[in-house]
Amino acid sequence: MQKNFSIKITKRKWYVPTILVIFAVILFALLFNNVRQQEVNIHEGQLAEKTIRANKTIENKYETKEKQKLAMESVTPEYSYNDKASQSQIDNIDTLFRLVKQIKNDDSMKDKSSAEKVAQLKSKFESVGIDTVSFYQSFPQSFYEKIFSLNQDELEQVEKVSTTLISKYMASHLRQNTVSNARQNAVKELDYYGLQGMSLELAKIIVNEGIIVNEVANTKKTEELKEKAKSEVQPVMIYQGEIIVREGSQIDAKAMQKLKLLGLVSHTPSVFPIEALIIAIIFQVLVILYIARQMSYEQKSRFVTFYIVMMLVSVLTMKFLQLFQTETTNFVAFLFPVAFTPLVLNSFISRTIAIMAALFQTLFAMFVYYSSIGTSSLIMILMTYVFVGVLATLIQRQRINQQLGSAFLWLFAFPIFFQVAIIIYQGMNFNESVTWMTLGSMMVGAFLSFILTLGLHPYVELILTDESVIVLNELSNPNQPLLKQLLEEAPGTYHHSMMVANLAANAVAQIGGNAMSTRVACYYHDIGKMKYANFFVENLPAGAENPHNFLLPEDSKRIIFSHVEDGIKILKEAHMPKVIIDICEQHHGTTLLQYFYYEAKKRDDKVEEKDFRYPFVKPQTKEAAVINIADSSEAAVRAMDHPTNEKIRKFVHNLINSRIEDGQYDECDITMQDLRDVEDSIVNGLISSFHSRIKYPKLAKKTEKGKEDD
Repeated sequence: MQKNFSIKITKRKWYVPTILVIFAVILFALLFNNVRQQEVNIHEGQLAEKTIRANKTIENKYETKEKQKLAMESVTPEYSYNDKASQSQIDNIDTLFRLVKQIKNDDSMKDKSSAEKVAQLKSKFESVGIDTVSFYQSFPQSFYEKIFSLNQDELEQVEKVSTTLISKYMASHLRQNTVSNARQNAVKELDYYGLQGMSLELAKIIVNEGIIVNEVANTKKTEELKEKAKSEVQPVMIYQGEIIVREGSQIDAKAMQKLKLLGLVSHTPSVFPIEALIIAIIFQVLVILYIARQMSYEQKSRFVTFYIVMMLVSVLTMKFLQLFQTETTNFVAFLFPVAFTPLVLNSFISRTIAIMAALFQTLFAMFVYYSSIGTSSLIMILMTYVFVGVLATLIQRQRINQQLGSAFLWLFAFPIFFQVAIIIYQGMNFNESVTWMTLGSMMVGAFLSFILTLGLHPYVELILTDESVIVLNELSNPNQPLLKQLLEEAPGTYHHSMMVANLAANAVAQIGGNAMSTRVACYYHDIGKMKYANFFVENLPAGAENPHNFLLPEDSKRIIFSHVEDGIKILKEAHMPKVIIDICEQHHGTTLLQYFYYEAKKRDDKVEEKDFRYPFVKPQTKEAAVINIADSSEAAVRAMDHPTNEKIRKFVHNLINSRIEDGQYDECDITMQDLRDVEDSIVNGLISSFHSRIKYPKLAKKTEKGKEDD
């Protein structure tokens, strides 16, 4: 009996939900410790036991307020300059002296006392504006009494000097803090104008009162500028993943402020990362169930089992690498063979499932490397994982060793170009060792993906399918019990099977099919002929009469049909791979047993064609279709008298056309171009095997007379 190498999945209905629940629990247990947050109690001045990172992105209100305060303090106060103040003061002084002169020149006031003259002067102030009156009121009483003691020339001189100095110093922008210096300088300058005694004293009073502030602070405008400066200050942010305090460093006041804002000073563990992990796991399970909804139960069970195994292998590998990851060795994460799981799933399950695995692999990497959350390193890791994982699914669904060139591009060259682009985007310096370590780790990870897929492919195939290379190699061994039995009991069929195997395998290789499984399936496709070996012409001894000559066409039909039924039974009992059993069942399709149908028709016109058609399945794959053609072609050409190249070519061409017209290839994916390539391959193979021998010319004998004899 042939050993069954592939794993068998139970057909119990509870298998898939049970294994998914177990998978979810295991995955949660593996990642729980990565996202679990411990309760902490931190005080200012203590040493950090470990590096503390921000657990979320939040505004640092303390530093924002400090920046706003500095911005407001840096605003230059706004002032309003009164360019008319100087002229107003000169006008007021001019009015004062005009009124004084007017009273002094009034004949009615000449005999009046000084007090009466001052009273008369102040009465005249009432006719001027309120602002001017307040200016005059700033002068002391003694000023007015003394001013009337000056003569006309002295008044003129005091007025002239006072207005000159006031005009000079009022031309500058005088603020509250600078007006005193201006007055002092003006008073000192009076000494250069030659004023003496009373004139000098009065001039000093006029200058002091005449020089006033002409530029005042614009409080409203200044406040507006301060508010604008405050509003333009960008909030100071604490970003998730930012290092607040490094391990072994003292926690200072600023660090404490940040920790308080983040709620890390004294808090209970956050459940949000754990909730996110649970949602991610449930989401994955739902996607798996959705994809598997239209699969047969056996396919579903095999898919779910293999997907779970591969995903757990990925997560465990990432967790192993995470043990060696620190702030200075973030490049360790790039050693992970990202493409391996998507590649294997793409080869053995489907491209859709491979893409799903690439995405979920990246999702769970986010939880594995949760300690780096918020950092550019994590972003770089996740982007690389998803990019490389998806790239792996774009490789053709065939063995890596059959597409080494494209595999090198998809798994190695393209990811490296992507990594270089990310490194440049991140602003990493190529003069630093960490940059080259990151790039080197990426190369090692890509190389591991390639090597693991290449080396483990046959063993994964052995576990997942019953038609792995290892199994097929063993089944192709001539010492296999069934092949030895076929050789002993039906040697003609054995040799026929070997010939068909060569023809079919070469033809299948031409159209991109599985040549290995085709060859092995051909070895066993006629195994059922062992039961009635002598009823098949290739097994008859030389000169023996065909036993069908002694049977009715209906009996011959049953014997010939039975070789398919018997073959299926033998192969199933030997636990042969499904592909071999399928080929045995499909290699004749529903073709017509023409010879015996015509013989039966001669005996009874009511015989129906359907009764002489093989009651089995039409070829379902291109490999089965090729074997269908090769089997009939080899048998027919072997039976030909003097097969020539033209006869062989014409027969194979007509055979294929008749099978197409008969609809034998309607249920498989073989194309017309494939059939043309198959025809050429089989014709060439048959010609090389059954070519007509060349008749060499005989050498003529020479007579003594030099003539040639026939």
